[in-house]
Amino acid sequence: MEGVLRPLSVVGGALIVTLAVGWAADHVLRRIDERHPETPLWDLLRRCRLPLQVVLCTALLRGSFRSAGVLPDHEEVTGQVLTLVLIGACAWLVVRVAVAIVEAAYARYAARAADAARVRRVRTQVTLIRRIVTAVVCVVAAASMLLTFPAMRAAGVSVLASAGLLGIVAGVAAQSTLANLFAGLQIAFGDVVRIGDTVVVDGEWGRVEEITLTYLVVTTWDERRITMPVSYFTSRPFENWSRSNPRMTGTVFFHLDHSTPIDLMRERLHGILKELPEWDGRSWSLVITDTTPTTIQVRALVTAKDADDIWTLRCVVREQLIEWLRREHPYALPRINTAPAPGLEQAPDRRQAPPTSEDIGPGPGTT
Repeated sequence: MEGVLRPLSVVGGALIVTLAVGWAADHVLRRIDERHPETPLWDLLRRCRLPLQVVLCTALLRGSFRSAGVLPDHEEVTGQVLTLVLIGACAWLVVRVAVAIVEAAYARYAARAADAARVRRVRTQVTLIRRIVTAVVCVVAAASMLLTFPAMRAAGVSVLASAGLLGIVAGVAAQSTLANLFAGLQIAFGDVVRIGDTVVVDGEWGRVEEITLTYLVVTTWDERRITMPVSYFTSRPFENWSRSNPRMTGTVFFHLDHSTPIDLMRERLHGILKELPEWDGRSWSLVITDTTPTTIQVRALVTAKDADDIWTLRCVVREQLIEWLRREHPYALPRINTAPAPGLEQAPDRRQAPPTSEDIGPGPGTT
């Protein structure tokens, strides 16, 4: 009977202690979060409750399973499994804590910062730092798990001795991957492109949705996703419409008749802009930029605070000015003549052909 009660008491005690510590930690963090609502750190740390409980429970079982007689016939296997679970749970807990600290720091910075461009820059850096920390912790945890096996410890010396050769081979084999990795670090801390930036790559206009250590995702205006290697943005030119200042200047072109009332059209453009919230009030103009034998080219220039507003502003200005011209000055719209001008279709031909012999008739003295 003792062989059954002792393992049950040890396992049950470990579970009770784990649940009690988890509840107490969650209660304390909730109370601290209520007292300090200015920072989200304490609320984010509450996400660590489950990995903390797994670490605590595994540690208790790992330290007491031999004396409690849990699976006495498989002590080595049980100890090895508990050790591996403990290492994995510790890595899980470290990642959760690191992510909570990084996200809390970013949230506090974003709440205080007034510059949206700097917020996007910090967000990009925070995202990549979180991925790097997760990758490093996972690699260390995996190496620690492998070193728990005696065969792996014995092979450690030979592995270290051949590390130089393996590094050269890996560098040659994974050259593109390493290039993308270093390009991702350059993007994160070089302020080349950030999450939320409006970019034009390969003729596609879109917004940066995600940046990882190896690839970057651009969401186009029609909700397509373009996945590109991050090395593209460090080796080729591209347009970034919101890198330091998202303000933009847009143009609208019209091909009109020479009789167009430019002064009235200029006044109408100013009136339209005053009624549109997308116009930031910085600048506007309307000038003739070119002329042809049949039309003139009129350019309207407008400004807005970002790319989205400039697109809307250009469309509305084009639509309302065309409607105003059609309603108030229809003669200003270009026309193509497909028939002769009035009064010319019935005009007689005043040119006379030279007389022929039949018109003159027979000459004198002829019969």
